[in-house]
Amino acid sequence: MHSKPKLTLFDFTMIVVSLVIGMGIFRTPANVAKESPDSFLFFAAWIAGGLIALCGALTYAEIGSRLPVIGGYYKIFSYAYHPSIAFAINCVILVSNAASLAAVALVGGEYITAIFNPATKDPEFLKVASNARFIQSIQITIAITAILIFYGVNLLGLKMSAKTQNILMMIKIVLILLLIAPIFFAGNTTIPVSESPVSPAFKEYIKAFGIGLVAVSFTYGGYQQTINFGAEVKEPAKNIPRGIFFGIFVIILLYLAINYAYIKVIGFEELKGAKNIAAIMASKIFGINAERVLSGFLFLSVLAYVNVLLMSNPRVMYAMSEDKILPDVFKKTNAKTGVITVSLTVFAAICVVIIFWSKDFDTILSFTIFLDSFGMILSAATIFILRKKTKHLDGTGIYKMKLYPLLPAIFILSYVFVAISIALDYKNNKYAAVTGLAVLTCFIVLYFAGRSFKKTTP
Repeated sequence: MHSKPKLTLFDFTMIVVSLVIGMGIFRTPANVAKESPDSFLFFAAWIAGGLIALCGALTYAEIGSRLPVIGGYYKIFSYAYHPSIAFAINCVILVSNAASLAAVALVGGEYITAIFNPATKDPEFLKVASNARFIQSIQITIAITAILIFYGVNLLGLKMSAKTQNILMMIKIVLILLLIAPIFFAGNTTIPVSESPVSPAFKEYIKAFGIGLVAVSFTYGGYQQTINFGAEVKEPAKNIPRGIFFGIFVIILLYLAINYAYIKVIGFEELKGAKNIAAIMASKIFGINAERVLSGFLFLSVLAYVNVLLMSNPRVMYAMSEDKILPDVFKKTNAKTGVITVSLTVFAAICVVIIFWSKDFDTILSFTIFLDSFGMILSAATIFILRKKTKHLDGTGIYKMKLYPLLPAIFILSYVFVAISIALDYKNNKYAAVTGLAVLTCFIVLYFAGRSFKKTTP
């Protein structure tokens, strides 16, 4: 009998890179710049985000190595905590994924709107309330239309293929190269760096750092999926830490290079108020036509991302239904196409509802990261429980991180800091934290209500 093929060091490194680099880097630097009093804090947030991602990826890799189960976070939460926590967190992750899809769809709306209506880049034009509402309604319409189009495509039975993934990665690579190019083509521009890294009041400086980390966390997200590859890597004790280190190191370098290019071309102060920053860069360096082309590429990336999430998340709901976590109706499939119709419809509807509720990228960003914080904190904390329950696996060749428990502790405390930053930033985030807590509480209540219903039903 042939043994199952294992991932090499290069394979695993590329997986780490592809899991993290997404659409966020084409939008969130403006959010980080807006909250940063100077460029020192701006770059510090991106470096800190990378180091936090490194700690998290190493933690999740050991969790996956110690408990290599199919079923994602649910079985790990259920094993370490209680089924109610597993149910609530998995549902929260689904809502968070829907929020991420909605946020990225709105980013696509921002870029496409700027092509057909250049006035959206004029701050004076947007200061008029009626103009701002009109532009926002167009962006919302474009975002919802993108979701509905790919909802319809998925209903027809279209399946994700490796070719689609390759096209998506090629688009991302082209975009990243175009974003880094201004470093070499742009004239010499001085990047302002404050003389003292703590020029504002220390408390306000820390607050700005925490809020900046919210957007940075969104951009670095995805490394947690290394939890699924703990048993699939060749020589895991050696290649997992190396692959994660090399992958995160490459990502940090790329993100710093891109952000340096943003500031060099657009300017730090101008970046604070920008939205479609990648297109602005292309316009400044290569002309207006390049801006249109780049915006088109970005929108294609958005559509591909929308399609990926619309295909993957209904399957998660199907698996949860198979495990009797969700009602059986979520397993309902179309006999002809094999499409998981109910799960697909519910997930798409959640995405649309989130867009109508939030209306803009920034609100969704705070909401989804606040929800993610619970998942990150609780899932990373399972390492302390798993180390005790699976002590017999030590020395059997599984991956076991060094600097334990320092690395998971840094990761957990970092996300506690991010969650607190969102909760305290009421002025900008309004009800993001309260809504996130309400969603989590509702799912826990639903779990116990469902259990009670099953007990009383013959």
